[in-house]
Amino acid sequence: MARIIITCGKLCSGKTTYSKRLAKEIGAVRLSVDEITLLLLGPFAGDILDEYFQKLEKYLMEKSLEAAEAGVSSVIDLGLWTKAEREEVRKFYRDRGAECEIHYLRVPDGVWRERIEKRNREIEAGLTEAYPVDENLLKKFESFFEEPSPDEVDAIID
Repeated sequence: MARIIITCGKLCSGKTTYSKRLAKEIGAVRLSVDEITLLLLGPFAGDILDEYFQKLEKYLMEKSLEAAEAGVSSVIDLGLWTKAEREEVRKFYRDRGAECEIHYLRVPDGVWRERIEKRNREIEAGLTEAYPVDENLLKKFESFFEEPSPDEVDAIID
């Protein structure tokens, strides 16, 4: 039976690395909002990024349903940073008669900060294409991120 798995976690928590590995392990297609927005808008999209993210998230969720109907599992690389988002995703699938799994990548604060610094260095050096995390983005993110409780997710990955 096809599975729909969605990653949940902070910026730089390892969601992309995990989703790539998991997709290979279970023979799933991987769907990534970041890859699409980076391709279309580049790494410095600014405020327009939020609008595109919301539209693309819904699009990728629809595509995961199509894939599941064809018998293909999906791993969607998202963030699901608030409880409301997690509830909305569950409702989206439930309303369509489908199930999804949410895998939360939990990362200790010190490791998280190191990963952000590493990512920013790699972006500056041209070693990776990703969104840089400056102090403004970090403050914005910290102001609304809600760590999921164990009953909100299907797996916690440490």
